[in-house]
This record gives sequence, structure tokens and C-alpha cells, in this order.
Amino acid sequence: MIEAPHYTAAGKKHPEAFALPADLFDGTVNEAVLHQAVTSYLGNQRQGTAKTKRRQEVSGGNQKPWKQKGTGRARQGTTRAPHWRGGGVVFGPAPRDYRTTLPKKVRQLARQSALNARAREGMVRVIDPITMEAPKTKGLLALLDKLSLGDTRTLVLTAGAKPAVYLSARNLPGVSVLPFSDATAYEILHAEAIVIESTAFNGGDAEAVEAPAKRRTRSKKESA
Repeated sequence: MIEAPHYTAAGKKHPEAFALPADLFDGTVNEAVLHQAVTSYLGNQRQGTAKTKRRQEVSGGNQKPWKQKGTGRARQGTTRAPHWRGGGVVFGPAPRDYRTTLPKKVRQLARQSALNARAREGMVRVIDPITMEAPKTKGLLALLDKLSLGDTRTLVLTAGAKPAVYLSARNLPGVSVLPFSDATAYEILHAEAIVIESTAFNGGDAEAVEAPAKRRTRSKKESA
């Protein structure tokens, strides 16, 4: 069983460590799968718009620069040739798509390996649900300082989308906020430390999930 330090939403450390779920944190780090996930992610960020003109695309060259014989110079057929100034480029880049897709199970294994890698280094922190009524960068920075992560590249994984927490970290260099389910293996590896809300392992707060269902029930009664 892998454990991680557990903190309150105010940054106070709990006396007991948090037992990380065994289905995600089993201690196994598959480096080959991590390499595939990282290269695939970086390749998907490429635009693939690099382009050079080939000899059929440059202007000029409609006739021979000089006649074939009698000039004492080497024979030339066109000024579009690559060895001429202004000629086409040989084997230059052309627009292409660098995007690759990985199987779902491979992506899941890479994500799990990235989490295990950070947990093995002792750089995973579990925190109680962060409650912010309004974005406040100063408050989030103070919280990270209490977690001893003030100067560390940190990824905060929340239980669902939390706009207030995201906006609070937007101006902090090296701090990113994502829902736990949206974090990829590359983003986990790129961060030096991971802060995970305790409710993220259970899919979020139960009250937040039940609230929309109650509202839908009332709307059906009102419509009836």
C-alpha cells in the first residue's frame, strides 16, 4: 500500500497519511509506455505547417539559360534546379499531420505509471476539497507554501472542474490546475509535484452529483 501526506483545505497536515487507491497506485512504472505517451503527446502539439518550394513551384526556368553547346560552360536545362540561386529545395519539408493515437488501455497504463513515478518519489500530496468562493491567487499561493511546494512545478488535480481554483493559479508560473480525470501522463510527468483532492479518487463530491438530479426531478413535477 502506497501512502501520501494528507492535508486539510487550510494546509494543516493530518496526523495519519492517506492510503492511495491500489487500483491506481500499485508501484509499477512502465517506462516504455511512458515514452510512447510522451512522444505521442508532443507530436500531437505540432502544427506540421513547415513548407519549402520545390523546383516545380518556384518561378522562372521556362527556357534554357544558354544554349547546349559552344559556350564553354556546363550545360544547364533550367534555373529552377536546386543548385541555382532561387531554385527549388530538394527533399524540403511539406505539410503533414504528426498526430498519432494510442489505444485507450495504453493511455490508462501510461497515466497510472506517471502517477506511480511521482508517488515513488514522494511528490504526491492529498488535500481535502478546496473551497473558493472567488479566485484568489494569494490564497492558493499561501496554500502551496504550507504544503512545502512554493518553488516547485506543481499540478493541482481537482475533483471535477473548479473555475475559481483554475483562475487562482492562472498567474502563478509553474502551477497548473486540471480535473483529475483530464490529466494526461505527460502533464503528470511535466510537474515535479502532484496535489490531488481526496474526493477526486471517488469521482467527486456525492452532494454535487446528487444536486442536479434533484433539480431535474423538480422540473419534471413542475412541467407535469
